[in-house]
Amino acid sequence: MGLRHVAAPALVIVLGVLAPPAGATKVRPAGATRPLGSERLSNERTLTRWAHPVRLVPIRARPKWRSSRRAELRALTEDGVPEVYLALRSRRAAKGRVWIRVRIPGRPNGRAGWVRRDALGRLHVVRTALRIDRSRSRATLRRHGRTIWRSPIGHGAPGTPTPSGRFWIRERLDNRGGDPVYGPLAFGTSAYSALSEWPGGGVIGIHGTNQPWLIPGRPSHGCIRLPNAAIRRLARLMPVGTPVRIR
Repeated sequence: MGLRHVAAPALVIVLGVLAPPAGATKVRPAGATRPLGSERLSNERTLTRWAHPVRLVPIRARPKWRSSRRAELRALTEDGVPEVYLALRSRRAAKGRVWIRVRIPGRPNGRAGWVRRDALGRLHVVRTALRIDRSRSRATLRRHGRTIWRSPIGHGAPGTPTPSGRFWIRERLDNRGGDPVYGPLAFGTSAYSALSEWPGGGVIGIHGTNQPWLIPGRPSHGCIRLPNAAIRRLARLMPVGTPVRIR
């Protein structure tokens, strides 16, 4: 982005029994204090967990030490802010070792892998979820499944489209005294654009604008633009770690 840090699937019938839809597995309750077992940690709609890394270890394809390496935990984002990893589920393996499946920021978009529980800090909980609808040029924020904010958006031009998929908010960046093209502030996401040479490595941001007349529309290199008043309201409602679905 170039800113600097200042502050329902079909049902399946098995042996004549109606099986629950995929994704219907219960999520570990927010206030649970029992030790982690093999369970779902986030549904990326009404309850999502995230953590900062405390040890920079490899992220494995499977919850095993000798499994192939997919990436490595990193301490900071491209803007120098503590990195955020979204936690999907836990797995209690042999000898009681617990692994966490996390989403991985970076190219290619959409990767996930496993790290040992002790490589991550405290698991934070958020109840918000942001949806970006490119076909309607609109964004919607929900909390506990209820809409609490919406706005028209600008997004990627045909040659530099905003990527689709499941992402999350990694950082909030103030822009006091910075380039007015970004408006008053920006959120950094885990999505990356096709422009790897773009300042900051091509991270897709959600930010304000000094050209509000281009919203709604497709004026950007991949980032999501909001009217400045709309992003100020969003900043009061959306915490770091919020899952983002772009479709």
